[in-house]
Amino acid sequence: MSQQSVPATPSNFAVWFEYSLGEGIALRKTIDILIAGKRKFDATTNHELYITYIAPQTGVEPLGDLPEQLSGLIATAQQFLNTAVTDNRTHMKALDEVSSEAAASSDPRTIIAKLVDELSKATSRATQLEANFAATSAELDTIRDSLKAAEQRSNTDALTGLANRHSMDEFLRLAQIAAMEKDEALSVFLIDIDHFKKFNDDYGHQVGDQVLRLVAKVLQEGVREIDLAARYGGEELIAVLPGADLETCTGVAERIRRRIAEAKLTRRATGKEIGSITVSIGVAQFRLAESADAMIERCDRGLYRAKRLGRNRTVTETELEQEAGAA
Repeated sequence: MSQQSVPATPSNFAVWFEYSLGEGIALRKTIDILIAGKRKFDATTNHELYITYIAPQTGVEPLGDLPEQLSGLIATAQQFLNTAVTDNRTHMKALDEVSSEAAASSDPRTIIAKLVDELSKATSRATQLEANFAATSAELDTIRDSLKAAEQRSNTDALTGLANRHSMDEFLRLAQIAAMEKDEALSVFLIDIDHFKKFNDDYGHQVGDQVLRLVAKVLQEGVREIDLAARYGGEELIAVLPGADLETCTGVAERIRRRIAEAKLTRRATGKEIGSITVSIGVAQFRLAESADAMIERCDRGLYRAKRLGRNRTVTETELEQEAGAA
């Protein structure tokens, strides 16, 4: 802390104590990148490090114990293996006895009959063991598929089919680290549906849901496979674009905004066309070592400036800075 001229405040000490322990990989990478880039640890940077990596995080549930069914299958598999080991020892002992008898007996027919009998028993045991393992394997496949589906559901918003808030938070965290490591751009834009409450009030919540799904569909189709489209909350959607600078991200946001404005939505019950749908969008680019909240907050301010200017438009953080400078 002394080498980097970091004030010894409680929050700064918590950050650098965690860094010295070396357990927080993301924090260590971030600070190492800042030091390598000779970045000054000013009050803003220190605050962002504390908020991002030390302050209590919410929304992540700890993993529970394995399901009882899975634990039962593991116990069964262990039993199969123990049985196989015991049977193998018994089989080897029997073969040793046959071998001893063969050395002492002059009648090969008796020895052959015993040998065939032992081999038949071994084959029968192996066949049964294989069948048991096959059945257990099938059950494990079923559990694996169920867990995969459950994981997918836990990361997906049920209404829109987009990633949910928890999934977005994790994606953005990793994208921030990658952007710093590779010295690449990372940008985000936040969408809010204009007059969304009016759709619900005039046509009902089912139509409101239709509107959300339509906007989500246009958003998902408008970003790349490496990007993430997510439902941020309520009628707000968000897109995270790794490798995209502010200008590129603004271009993507504008194309999506225009496509939404051109889309037609009809009531399923009557087939009647509903009024046009428009959205307001705020765009921001990641700044080295800042928290996700700080970047999204600039998106949010851009979005609300778009609302004040008449809606159905995109406002970037640059425009906010220009407005502040003019003021």
